[in-house]
Amino acid sequence: MKRKTDNFNKFFNRKSTAAVKEEIRQERKLVKKERREAVDKHFEEKRNKRALVVAEKTGRPGPGPLEKNISAHKAASPAEGATLPLNKYVAHAGVSSRRAAATLVKDGKVTVNGLVVTDPGTKVLYTDTVKVSGKKVTVSSHFVYILLNKPKDFLTTTTDPQGRKTVQQLISKATEERVYPIGRLDRNTSGVLLFTNDGDLAQKLSHPKNEMKKIYHVGLDKPLTKQHFEKIMGGVELEDGLAKVDEMAYADAKDKTQIGLEIHSGKNRIVRRIFAALGYDVKTLDRVMYAGLTKKNVQRGNWRFLTEKEIRALKYLKS
Repeated sequence: MKRKTDNFNKFFNRKSTAAVKEEIRQERKLVKKERREAVDKHFEEKRNKRALVVAEKTGRPGPGPLEKNISAHKAASPAEGATLPLNKYVAHAGVSSRRAAATLVKDGKVTVNGLVVTDPGTKVLYTDTVKVSGKKVTVSSHFVYILLNKPKDFLTTTTDPQGRKTVQQLISKATEERVYPIGRLDRNTSGVLLFTNDGDLAQKLSHPKNEMKKIYHVGLDKPLTKQHFEKIMGGVELEDGLAKVDEMAYADAKDKTQIGLEIHSGKNRIVRRIFAALGYDVKTLDRVMYAGLTKKNVQRGNWRFLTEKEIRALKYLKS
């Protein structure tokens, strides 16, 4: 009845034998090594191509391997006269994701040099004056990436008209850049939540078609039966279509109210709705992994910056 993956062994299997643990450890080391080599090769190829282009244009050597430790947090300075789509400009200014920025433009909330523009694809200069809801915004030249271990009772929003607690308050001292959360965790869900002002990465991770992998620890109001376990694995019909999980297991063999599951779907409140459809109330919901990142060593309510390796891995990550 149990279906397990290496991720589940890592998070939920509390009674693994030493041999199994060692096997998993070695496999994880191998996967990390292969992934690191693939990422390094990818960026090495990009550096080599850039060096060739510079050499052809100037007759001087371009950036080579010695420059590969330049911080991934620094965005390239725009060339004079360079343009980019308006929705991308707004996203890179840290206002919202690119999809949400497109909606802001279509709703007439964005002006360029004093004129309302409603086409998200309109090309604008970096030197243009762009305002969102009357407030001037500028494209940042410094990208920030923050991982928060979100507690319950905090809204995943930058502000709240009703004065309720928001995740933005938890990272307010982290940076002066205007960052925003990637995706959402509802008020009563805890766990991994990412923030950035990198519009391209936010678009990649949050777009439903990319279906980034997520692992949740679910606490139910009553034990999950074998019948419903199999039902969930086969797919549960919801109002917006069939909902399926990739893997699922009891987090504790002695307590069948504790469930671990892996899912790719980006649908709103999908985990809660799956169990509610079968008559269960989700008492606790914690996201322990998102896009390969975990909340290890980050206490509830605390945050940390992503490492250079994590940033490169995210940019190279496939769904």
